[in-house]
Amino acid sequence: MLIIDGPTVQRLYPMKDAVARMREAFTALGSDQVQQPLRKVLRMPGNRAFAVMPAQVSDPAAVTTTAFGVKTITVTPQNSERGLEVHNGLVLVFEPETGVPAAAVEAGSVTAIRTAAASAVATDLLAVPEAGTVAVLGTGVQARAHIEAMAAVRPVHTVRVWGRRPDRAKALADWAAGRLGVEASAHEQIEEATLGAEIICTTTASTEPVLFAAAVSPGAHINAVGASFPHARELDDAVVEGASVFVDRRESALNESGDLLAPLHAGRIGEDHIKGEIGELLVGRSTGRTSPDEITLFESLGLAVQDVVSAMHVWERAAAEGAGVAVSLAPAEH
Repeated sequence: MLIIDGPTVQRLYPMKDAVARMREAFTALGSDQVQQPLRKVLRMPGNRAFAVMPAQVSDPAAVTTTAFGVKTITVTPQNSERGLEVHNGLVLVFEPETGVPAAAVEAGSVTAIRTAAASAVATDLLAVPEAGTVAVLGTGVQARAHIEAMAAVRPVHTVRVWGRRPDRAKALADWAAGRLGVEASAHEQIEEATLGAEIICTTTASTEPVLFAAAVSPGAHINAVGASFPHARELDDAVVEGASVFVDRRESALNESGDLLAPLHAGRIGEDHIKGEIGELLVGRSTGRTSPDEITLFESLGLAVQDVVSAMHVWERAAAEGAGVAVSLAPAEH
């Protein structure tokens, strides 16, 4: 079995490859080729969580190889103030034919890359083709990954960053300017960042809404990725009510998305407010944007299939290049 650390994941899984793999994962999901129960989550004090997420892709044509595995991950929001990663854990994948453990892959890096790549797939399907101004709310790992991911699918020329800490917002804007060669700026007010932006990515750890309808311009596409539990929200009810909503998976969204559950429980939307899954768009079972002024929303919960497909890709690359640390799990002789 290979042990694959975060730097190796980042080297072997560039954003271009991740977007392609997420497109394949969503297509498999939309084609009913994925077995994936709802994730099991242990809630812990301090808004912390420990989650277990298994998945299997059954059709070899849907991804590089038939894949199955499980992600185990902790979510510790306080780590952002400690200089540590918020998401920590492992993705375990197994050799498809034998069931022998193939790799244990550092999950934080996988999560950061695949989440942004999934948003890129959604953005490519839903944002206006000429979208060039991106607003990012948040300054952490996901914020940085999303800037890179948006540039992979749209002609991004302007990046605006908002964060609770102005110094971190400026540092991220400076990074975007240097990395992508775009105009980038930090903003103290959310509206300054979002108004006029064709793409808005919310990547905060907030449990209360930070994005309100008055801060969203007609025609914008929103990737909401920070609130992945029922008690957490980034979007005001009016934002959700006024948008055409698309999700990674209906079952997950209706059980786990605080952004959707709050207006649903308030009677402001019904379950049919979800227009489709990203996989359904890819296989032609749902229709995406219908007008330039329509506001579209991708509510991202993160799916185990995304992690498993990503980890299988990393394992294959690592095995081919001799990367990672090989360990033996052979049972002891008696």
